[in-house]
Amino acid sequence: MTTVQPQYRTAHRSPVAGADRQDTAGPRVRDDMTVEVALSLMAGARVDHLVLCDADDQSTGLVTLARLAVLRRSPAYTDRVRLRDLPEASVAA
Repeated sequence: MTTVQPQYRTAHRSPVAGADRQDTAGPRVRDDMTVEVALSLMAGARVDHLVLCDADDQSTGLVTLARLAVLRRSPAYTDRVRLRDLPEASVAA
């Protein structure tokens, strides 16, 4: 009997410039998610960006791990900050 070895492919993990395209790959999340949950999701999915969506599931931009990490280290950060509350510079649209 022959055993089958599973082959895993890793997704391209770099964020795409001009994230307003609908075909942007990556986990899609609602903009009401907190930064803490977003960071946890990124760690679990092993990605460095998330595609932000509005209530109508339309892509509104990208948020990257690097930008969330910078925000998390800022003195104004609390665990209640939602992705939609991020400064415009933190979200690529």
